[in-house]
Amino acid sequence: MTAVVLGIETSCDETGIGIVRGRELLANEIASSVDEHARFGGVVPEVASRAHLEAMVPALERACASAGLRLSDVDAIAVTAGPGLVGSLIVGVAAAKALGVGLGVPVYGVNHLTGHVVVDELQHGPLADPTIGLLVSGGHSSLLLVSDDTSSVTALGQTLDDAAGEAFDKVARLLGLPFPGGPAIDAAARDGDPTAIAFPRGLAGERDRYPYDFSFSGLKTAVARWVTARQRSGETVPVADVAASVQEAIADVLTDRLVAACRDTGAGHAVLGGGVAANSRLRAMAAARCERAGIELRVPRPGLCTDNGAMVAAVGARLVAAGVPASGLDFPATSTLAVGTRVVGGER
Repeated sequence: MTAVVLGIETSCDETGIGIVRGRELLANEIASSVDEHARFGGVVPEVASRAHLEAMVPALERACASAGLRLSDVDAIAVTAGPGLVGSLIVGVAAAKALGVGLGVPVYGVNHLTGHVVVDELQHGPLADPTIGLLVSGGHSSLLLVSDDTSSVTALGQTLDDAAGEAFDKVARLLGLPFPGGPAIDAAARDGDPTAIAFPRGLAGERDRYPYDFSFSGLKTAVARWVTARQRSGETVPVADVAASVQEAIADVLTDRLVAACRDTGAGHAVLGGGVAANSRLRAMAAARCERAGIELRVPRPGLCTDNGAMVAAVGARLVAAGVPASGLDFPATSTLAVGTRVVGGER
């Protein structure tokens, strides 16, 4: 009988509870605290932790109701053990351990970056072996080589400074747009010219040294200087053109590295995940470039791209099906958890 797995995700500002049976998605409930952070222009760790505490039980109840199950029907629990904000992670890990003891079921502490790739199985079926995962969010910009689903995950590249989502947030603040910046930039860019301003592509001249890594700090600085220069000269800042040009620069770098990673590793399949994967220009450019390169691109629907419990449950379901030992109940929440860690406190 296929196991029912409950997934708990609390790595940042969203409390996610997902329930899956194998690759069948039964429930995916998300409680976001983004509105509480908006007035600060970014995520405040203490606020996020308190929000997770308040949202945990209601989200669990909604997920069970949506799935038509009771907690006693759960066969295993998977929880994000890292990476993320340590205070937020602790809330989820503590809840998972308490539920595991109370229900008498195994608990798996997993890496939520892997979840951003594996979650695509819930929509499009089994992953190809190997698959390149491009994960783009407020805290992460990573390229992963995923073999045999969760048995082998290798980090090919990552951001050296600001993540793409972080760059969107900072540019949005410069332009007077609301937080979170990604959706605001995407909306403003629809009326802009993506070729209006030639903003830099990070690490473009250092491909030999950083073939798959990302850097968006220089882009953020270039935008700030450009906007400041316009303001000092008394000229109006063309928000739509700046937004479109920034979006183009970010999408260009991300998709360029994605195609390069697929080409160099011989992977003919790719998954685009993370909250920034909802960006319309990134999705369109990734689709076009992958098609030209003969790469099959899979992109989960937006609700599965952001941090969510379904992706954590999906990883747990793969581990249970493979007979991987669960974590011990003393496993920690680890803010800098390495991508290659299969199960925290268990088999690696």
